[in-house]
Amino acid sequence: MKGKTFSIVLCVLALCGIGALLLLRNSLPRKRGLTRRPLAAHHLTAARLNRTAYDAKMRQLANIPPPTDCLPAGAGAKFIKQPRGKSPQTVPRTRPVAFVTREAVLKPCPAPPWPTHASYPMAGAILPFKRVVAYYGNFYSTRMGILGEYPPDEVLARLESTVKAWEASDPSTPVVPAVDYIVVSAQGTPGRDGMYRMRMPQGQIERALQMADRVKGLVFLDVQPGWSTVEVEVPRLASYLKRPNVELALDPEFTLTTGKQPGAWVGTMSAAQINFAARFLAKIVRENHLPPKILVVHRFTERMVTDYCDIKPLPEVQIVMDMDGFGSPVLKTSTYKAYIARQPVQFTGFKLFYKNDVKIGGQLMTPAQVLGLSPRPSFILYQ
Repeated sequence: MKGKTFSIVLCVLALCGIGALLLLRNSLPRKRGLTRRPLAAHHLTAARLNRTAYDAKMRQLANIPPPTDCLPAGAGAKFIKQPRGKSPQTVPRTRPVAFVTREAVLKPCPAPPWPTHASYPMAGAILPFKRVVAYYGNFYSTRMGILGEYPPDEVLARLESTVKAWEASDPSTPVVPAVDYIVVSAQGTPGRDGMYRMRMPQGQIERALQMADRVKGLVFLDVQPGWSTVEVEVPRLASYLKRPNVELALDPEFTLTTGKQPGAWVGTMSAAQINFAARFLAKIVRENHLPPKILVVHRFTERMVTDYCDIKPLPEVQIVMDMDGFGSPVLKTSTYKAYIARQPVQFTGFKLFYKNDVKIGGQLMTPAQVLGLSPRPSFILYQ
């Protein structure tokens, strides 16, 4: 009996010892790098991109009409009409045209350029599920866009009306209002540092942010580097870009080399500069746990953007190539086809000028006209 009692006592002591060791282990500081942190709630329930919905919306944006002069992918053979009295002839897709029939035989269709094959964005991406409609300008100038022409209340009222017009023209795509503010403005004079650009003060930037907050919209910080560079100007905006509703826009027209004055020459921007901005934004997104950013690049000539094939959209950054030219609808549409549609990157934009389009081209294109483009723009900018 005594032996049995002794065994029970030993078991109790052993259990107490194990419990004490566990308590001591938990109280000791853990080695750096081995600490296990509980997963945050948003990690446990993190939303994932609906790739099926994404692909469907991208095809809708592509707006490519059914082919009429070629065989769509997957089609086996095509019946060719023959003269009366002869039965229809099935022409295999693989036979050369010249050796089958005297009539035109449909060849396989080439792969369409849209939608583009870029990496899927992170969850929370605005594009392609929504369309952005933005008002452009600078508060110091009445000539650079609508933001500087009217008081904030009137600008926002006009923006709200424009947003409704776009929603009515395309009910399937919600619209996000935005303010596109020229935060670095190219100048015709060199300035104190000889860089032919002027940086806007903090108070003016905050004014743009406040306007966007009033309509629950986005802010695009628009950069015209002058003789400076993207690599110098963009990092200076990091404190603003850390905000979830602040995006970035680059203007190659006003990115010039030494010896060429902004406004007198049309500038150019390389894929390397655009990729630098994209990588910088991606780093901000990752470090601050933000939804994907949007990077807009303005363009209306061939040389304004070089090496477009080397521009790399990232899961954290959605890239929009924006047609920035003014004029008649015919001219604007042809420019869009030449330098935006035929040189695909990821998403497209289209700029409308309240004054120059009407003065030079005779009219301002309507949302319905712009939506007739292929691909349909996801970013609409009014100056």
